[in-house]
Amino acid sequence: MEEKNKNIHPGSEPDVEVGSQADVDAIMKKFDRESNVRPWEGIPAMVIKVLLAAFSVFMVYMNLFTVWDERIRRPLFLGLVILFVFILYPMKKSYVKPQKVNRIPFYDILLAVAGAGSFFYFVINNRTIIDHATRINTVEIVLGIIGILVLAECCRRVTGIPILLVAGCFVIYALMNGGKHPLRKTVYNLFYTTTGVIGTPVGVCSTYIVLFIIFGAFLEATGIAEFFIQCANCLAGSAAGGPAKVSVISSALCGMVSGSSVGNTVTTGSVTIPMMKKTGYPGAFAGAVEAAASTGGQIMPPIMGAAAFLMAEMVGVPYSNIVVVAILPAVLYFLGIFLMVHLRAKRLGLKGIPREQLPKAKEILPKVYLLVPLVALIYLITSGFTMSRAAIIATLLCIVVSMVDKEHRLTPKKFLDALETGAKNTLSIAVACGIAGIIAGVVTMTGLGQVLISAVVGISKGNLLVALFLTMLCCIILGMGVPTTATYIIMATTCAPILTTGMGLNALCASMFVFYFGIVADITPPVALAAYAGSAIAKADPMKTAFNATRLAIAAFLIPYMFCLNPAMMLIDTNAAEFVLIVITSIVGMYAIAVALEGYMVKVLNPLFRVILAAAGLALMYPGLVTDIAGMAVVAVILVIEIGAKKHQKA
Repeated sequence: MEEKNKNIHPGSEPDVEVGSQADVDAIMKKFDRESNVRPWEGIPAMVIKVLLAAFSVFMVYMNLFTVWDERIRRPLFLGLVILFVFILYPMKKSYVKPQKVNRIPFYDILLAVAGAGSFFYFVINNRTIIDHATRINTVEIVLGIIGILVLAECCRRVTGIPILLVAGCFVIYALMNGGKHPLRKTVYNLFYTTTGVIGTPVGVCSTYIVLFIIFGAFLEATGIAEFFIQCANCLAGSAAGGPAKVSVISSALCGMVSGSSVGNTVTTGSVTIPMMKKTGYPGAFAGAVEAAASTGGQIMPPIMGAAAFLMAEMVGVPYSNIVVVAILPAVLYFLGIFLMVHLRAKRLGLKGIPREQLPKAKEILPKVYLLVPLVALIYLITSGFTMSRAAIIATLLCIVVSMVDKEHRLTPKKFLDALETGAKNTLSIAVACGIAGIIAGVVTMTGLGQVLISAVVGISKGNLLVALFLTMLCCIILGMGVPTTATYIIMATTCAPILTTGMGLNALCASMFVFYFGIVADITPPVALAAYAGSAIAKADPMKTAFNATRLAIAAFLIPYMFCLNPAMMLIDTNAAEFVLIVITSIVGMYAIAVALEGYMVKVLNPLFRVILAAAGLALMYPGLVTDIAGMAVVAVILVIEIGAKKHQKA
């Protein structure tokens, strides 16, 4: 396991050089803050495991059986999160050392008690503070400041500094524009009302997201990731460059459930990346394929890594609507990656996996019961169940389903592990949601939203494309190293209103736009965590892998512009004929761009044809009958020329 020339997964091929688990851990500790946790062993480790599991159980209890006021539920949730962050995450990466096992410094204990205590004080004295309103006393002001600062420190430890810099600028703006008693007004609004730290982001996190994270942990424990990989192998393993296509399909399915591009890259990549390298794909390309596909899993309906449920709450549309409109963009995204790995395989002359080495359909079909929790979840939500209850029922079904297969049966240890995983995965999202609430709170209390709208509209001079481009840059920068869910919340509260109010864009299109660009931050240099994880397994250069992943995910940079410029792509104000035309032109456009990037159609293309095809692909992506006809004509002519040239070569 520790040797460099051995794979990190027992099912991988032994004659291909890939990274060990130690390599993956090293690169993740270098780039990913969530991977730098305190070393706990023995009885303390078991106590912490039980406490984290109890936290997950408490979240289920709070959502299923209590009717507490939101101003009790949310600060209680954040107070508990703060305690666990200080237990698990040290002040610096350098503090994660073997000699510091089972140790937590006194200042971390003080910070944990002070920060959590501030939120618990609010819980206990909830009624009094609400009655005081903006007349909060000095003690309450101090506690509010402590609570916000400690939460910020938690965010720094778990997600990084970028989001804090943004939040800090917003808070300074609030203090400068707070009128009389700016400190009291700012602290009251940001700490003691549901428009600040304990605003909608934390409300959604404590009500929905935490339950779907727990559901994802239990679903993974049933062995569904292995089932998805087997299905992908059966479908595409024998095709040209089969392992890469397996990676695209399996990562789309696994990433949809896990909601973590980095985690999914490591999980499925440990199987697919060695297979890709053995087939003949370069290491940087293999790692990039896995990273791009795993990142895209979060836009894959129906789960979308729990973001679909958050979007439904933020935009105010039914969950079923989100799922329907997300289908075509997601299909185009994965089609783009699929086409590029296919064309690369053709250009390099790569083969697939021999059929005799692949699982048979008759072997996979008996395991289709693993999909029952997923199907049930979707059915329950669309049937009128609350999302919280649907998630809890689906989690219980995961436990039932696991009993069928002895290998994945949920023993008490696995049950405890799943609860612990659910709690751990909640921490980073919860603290980021708290900081996102600060940003949203400042926008609400100061009217900053209108200032931002005026600024962007002024810079763009009313041009939607320019406004979209500026928004894209903000999303990518803010999304670097930040959980996708938190990035979406920040952009949905700051940038989406600019597009809707200032530019007149449909609210669902605007939300989906910022969501897409929040996601691609995980594969966009310089902080491309998913790509770095893939590079560690592939034993490839991290930056080269990141640039390859960005190139493979080119669809993610184009599709949001497509549905914003032409909302009919998301079934908004359209008819069947128009939608079919959009589907056809989008697919052909994606094909043209993939061919241009890979430089291969039916044979290697000359540079001029590549440039022309790229332009034709963009024309097909842009709404308009003239551009569609021109793009289709160009693709058809070049295809005919290339087929003729290949026949001539053979002759």
